[in-house]
Amino acid sequence: MSKLAAIYNKIEENLLYLSLICTVTVIFIQVVMRYVFSNSLSWSEELARYVFIWQTWLGASYATRMHRHLRIEVLSEHFHGNAKKALEFIVLGLWIFFGAFLFLKGGQLVGMIWHRRQVSAAMGIPIAIPYAAIPCGALAMTVRLVFQARGILKGRPEDKNEAVPVKEQA
Repeated sequence: MSKLAAIYNKIEENLLYLSLICTVTVIFIQVVMRYVFSNSLSWSEELARYVFIWQTWLGASYATRMHRHLRIEVLSEHFHGNAKKALEFIVLGLWIFFGAFLFLKGGQLVGMIWHRRQVSAAMGIPIAIPYAAIPCGALAMTVRLVFQARGILKGRPEDKNEAVPVKEQA
């Protein structure tokens, strides 16, 4: 794994940790404010929702890296050797196409929302910021998929620093 990829992986992991800590803290403070002080914060629910959206899209990239996305392997279990690699490459190609589609259409959506200057109700931030999670997460996931496809083409085994798919025991 290249040094740049290792740095990106660490940044992604730390962002996910920090976002989880932020979400839990904000929700905890809101619960305390509401039930102990009988007063609620106007912005806490919105912030928790937006951080959760970013967590989900960054988590999709992380799950791609760790090979933890849901998969239906009933077809691939019947193939071996080069046929299995070809099937995996086709599946990755379709997934890359879908990720690129999400990136492009998500970017168009963010641009449209940005030009309308729409802001969130409680915090007053541009609503394009939460929506930007779609193209950012899709791009990160697609880049990881491209590297996985390149690895299949080169016949390179899985990186030892990455997780490998876990097979269920029957």
